[in-house]
Amino acid sequence: MTDPLAPLLELDGVAAAAKTAQDAVFAVHRHRANLRGGSATAAEASVRAARASAGTEGADPDLPDEGAVTDPVLAGALRVAEAAESLLPTWRRAPLQALARMHVLAAADLTTDADALGRPRTAAGVGARLELLAQLVTGATAVPGPVLTAVVHGELLTLRPFGSADAVVARAAARLTMIATGLDPKALTVPEVAYFRRTSRYHEAAEAFASGEPEGVRQWLLFSCEAFEAGAREATSIADAAAS
Repeated sequence: MTDPLAPLLELDGVAAAAKTAQDAVFAVHRHRANLRGGSATAAEASVRAARASAGTEGADPDLPDEGAVTDPVLAGALRVAEAAESLLPTWRRAPLQALARMHVLAAADLTTDADALGRPRTAAGVGARLELLAQLVTGATAVPGPVLTAVVHGELLTLRPFGSADAVVARAAARLTMIATGLDPKALTVPEVAYFRRTSRYHEAAEAFASGEPEGVRQWLLFSCEAFEAGAREATSIADAAAS
């Protein structure tokens, strides 16, 4: 069976960028603070990822000194992050179910229509493309983790499958893909910080991917690999602090 994503590795610079990104992430797992588990790094990375994901949507990423989080986007991103570990087995075998659950968590404070939570839009093509994406996640491709993660992320940003909290769900799904592919099995890195700090370029690259043109897809893949490297640097700073 032909791998549907294999041609992406032929795009100029993509294979090399994916290898560089993967090496950077693997190096974080060899940090002395992470060799025996890395739970402290992973916990901090999860919170930073959720805050940065919310910030990329224009929400205030700062956690209140006291009381509950009131920003609905940040609250949703934190709920999804908290559920990530329990969602991972579902993501591996039934990713559409995991996406539905992530949307329920992410969008609970953003819509008054409870029936819409977890239900993909009925617009033409959405269901079919989600099914294709699920096939990729469950084994229809053998491309490296950075490439599959970027495709999952970009496709969900493009589809906007639920009509609310879609970008938060897309980044959370990408995070699960990083774990599931073995790119970042301990969830130590924080590429979401790179998306937040370079929001304009993030959106430009996502739009380029959505065009479907080879150069646009290449631009998104290269940007994503840069973000994985930046996320590894963020993880190293977290691990350094944990080890000190």
